[in-house]
Amino acid sequence: MVRKSATGRIGIADVAVKAGVSHATVSRVMNGNYTVDPEIASRVRAAAAELKYQPNPVGRSLALGKTDTIGIVVPDLANPTFQAILRGLSRAAAQDGYRVLIADSFEVSSEEAILAGEARRRCDGLVLCAPRMTDAELEEIAPSLHPLVLINRTTATTGVPSLVVDYGQGVQDLAEHLVELGHTRLAFLAGPPRSASNGMRLQGLETFKTAHPHVDVTMLEGGSDFDTGHEAVDAVLESGATGILAFNDLVAMGLMSGLHERGINVPGDMSVTGFDDIPFAKYTTPALTTAAVPITELGEQAWRQLRALIRKEENDAPGSRYQPRLEVRSSSGPARAARTAVHG
Repeated sequence: MVRKSATGRIGIADVAVKAGVSHATVSRVMNGNYTVDPEIASRVRAAAAELKYQPNPVGRSLALGKTDTIGIVVPDLANPTFQAILRGLSRAAAQDGYRVLIADSFEVSSEEAILAGEARRRCDGLVLCAPRMTDAELEEIAPSLHPLVLINRTTATTGVPSLVVDYGQGVQDLAEHLVELGHTRLAFLAGPPRSASNGMRLQGLETFKTAHPHVDVTMLEGGSDFDTGHEAVDAVLESGATGILAFNDLVAMGLMSGLHERGINVPGDMSVTGFDDIPFAKYTTPALTTAAVPITELGEQAWRQLRALIRKEENDAPGSRYQPRLEVRSSSGPARAARTAVHG
């Protein structure tokens, strides 16, 4: 007869008695050690199931030197893009028995290094998602965070995979789309100054301007959320632009709301494009033209890369580059002059 311990909890000793094996054998089986004879391992698992034995996670972590937890640091968890990345990461990690610890820096770049260090001490590995810290700060801290995977940043530190979206090409595709519709005066509502992806967009627009000297591109201060898009209405109208390239879908949606309040028709008076293709993008009125990024896939791939590092497995693809896909919807249309020429 099996008796519970004084705490009322079934322990390794109870399972060992039930299965007729040593405590050490039970421990090895519960910790996934495959050197145990399969028949004995099966007997131990059957005994554990019958007794409803649950391993102590703290004790297991101490014994194995691992937590079965990974961390992710994001700049703004309220942003649906980072939510989707987290969802992909969490689902993929859960399939391998890992949980995810989340740290949000709230767009305060000075907090990122502290959060990353604290998260890494509590986890078996870390994902840094679109960190806002400088290149110098990233290079300094990256070696201490290994195993580490970066999303939308790169580092010279060896053994750190990077998953990067080609934002430069994506914004060029959006600008080309607007030019094809007859727009020759464009405005770019920029993102956070420390955002690496914003820097990639700016580089892409410089390339675009070189190839299209007849197109005027005005750079405007912006941000990454609804409010900054809504607050940019005056600056957008003053620019005289008829085609707007917003940093992301949230900024585009905020801008369209503000334009609607002013009686500005989209796309009749002004075309607006976003970036990312978050789930809400196709349901705005009008539906938002944007550059679609495989956001959930980024999270899934981040886990695959981190898992390989944790397990010290060979990694044939230490990094990946993703090309955004142009999604043309109702928020972009012919420029007024082009519309007049067609319908006049």
